[in-house]
Amino acid sequence: MKAIWLGFMLAAGSAVAQVQPAQVPSPTDPGTTTRPALPVPKDPKLPSLILVGDSTVRNGRGDGGQGQWGWGEPLVAYFDPAKINVVNRAIGGRSSKSYVSEGEWEKTLTFIKPGDVVLFQWGHNDGGKPDEPTRTRASLPGTGEETVEIDNLILKKHEVVHTYGWYLRKYVVDTKAKGATAIICSLIPRKIWKDGKVARNGKDYAGWTREVAEAEHVGFIDLNNLIANRYDKLGEAAVEPLFADPHTHTSWDGAVINAEEVVVGLKLLKVDPVAGDFSEKGTAVKP
Repeated sequence: MKAIWLGFMLAAGSAVAQVQPAQVPSPTDPGTTTRPALPVPKDPKLPSLILVGDSTVRNGRGDGGQGQWGWGEPLVAYFDPAKINVVNRAIGGRSSKSYVSEGEWEKTLTFIKPGDVVLFQWGHNDGGKPDEPTRTRASLPGTGEETVEIDNLILKKHEVVHTYGWYLRKYVVDTKAKGATAIICSLIPRKIWKDGKVARNGKDYAGWTREVAEAEHVGFIDLNNLIANRYDKLGEAAVEPLFADPHTHTSWDGAVINAEEVVVGLKLLKVDPVAGDFSEKGTAVKP
């Protein structure tokens, strides 16, 4: 296992080195055994907007523990429940890879149907070593077809790990096979300032997300830039209370801003698949 991983590191060392500084571990990510009950569509007869991602989409149990909220909770208010279900299937601490390897994506697929829209946001937990004993959640950097074999000590199984882009493509292909619409969001920015501006991830996860969306001809919401631009305008002092930890997880007010930018991103798409499903609050948001 170590020999295989070392070989990959030597082949792709420069790319890995560029990615690692952007990966700041979250002190509040739940462990792999923490599996909060995930919702299913309240009204199966209606179309659903299904959210898949990490703790920045659904933090903990989605109840504001430690003052931290993902944007999936406030997003509900921007949609009319008589027209569409908003189903937040995100889990804290997961990556594009571990959500698949733990079987959570297969569970979500069971109720995705034609007419649904699935919104993906990954990247915060995809960095690091795939065979890290306490997490085993990292995907490989980039969008290529590289693989590495590991022994997953948490799931206790041998595993082939793919690139971040490979997992995004899998989500898209599986969603399309269900007759649903896939939309990929770039990861929300962390509260890391450089020269008076929030740091972006255009050279790694946000850039790779855009690359996959364009190649697969699916909708792309550049949350990384949309939110960072808004933070830049607000300034450091005003952004500070929008976070409930040093740099990653938002307070309720921060989650509301992020949810609003998701709505903006949907409305900026060439074709917005949920255009007729907004509530009065959602309709009032102007791109």
